[in-house]
Amino acid sequence: MAKGTQTDDNNSSGLKKWFMRQYWRLQQSQSIISMGFWVILLTLNIWPYIRWRFEDNESFLGLSMTYWGFASIGIIVIFFVMFVGWVYDHFFSLWKEHQNVIIERNPFATYLLTPRDAIIIGHLSTALRSQHPDDEKIQAQCDWMEKWIATTPDLEVFRRMVTELDAKLGEPVPEFTFLPDGAVEKARNTARKDLMKPDDN
Repeated sequence: MAKGTQTDDNNSSGLKKWFMRQYWRLQQSQSIISMGFWVILLTLNIWPYIRWRFEDNESFLGLSMTYWGFASIGIIVIFFVMFVGWVYDHFFSLWKEHQNVIIERNPFATYLLTPRDAIIIGHLSTALRSQHPDDEKIQAQCDWMEKWIATTPDLEVFRRMVTELDAKLGEPVPEFTFLPDGAVEKARNTARKDLMKPDDN
């Protein structure tokens, strides 16, 4: 691949990742905000039909009946949503298929390796090599596994693992023999450069 094309691919990937990070941030508050919207919207829609039951000039425990009416509708809406969730969980069980789709679309469950997976597979590959030095088939499989593992140090998650473990364990992450020479140090240096860049997070 030409250098210019590779740079364009990296820029495109970085842009997609930036947008997905913002989308992820929006999703984190989605459930709470959605519940709030449901309660407010349905309360205001239902209130005109039942407000005659709550006279403005009446009060209970020092609060106007209007407030009690709004609170009652809101609580009923919350319990209704929870009931729908209970039915969804116990009878439809669509969450099972939902999890299947999530796994199918997760690159770390298909073709990418987390740093932990890469280290585990790397040590397994090393052990297989030493146990079967004359088996060409196993040696070829180990070669393939190491090519797969070699793609991991280019990921941000690997760089994050290196810097976090450097600080947590008080000593640098070693250069693993099943990774390309200098891969860990390269990841460490790249992480330092990323920290020096203006914060785009």
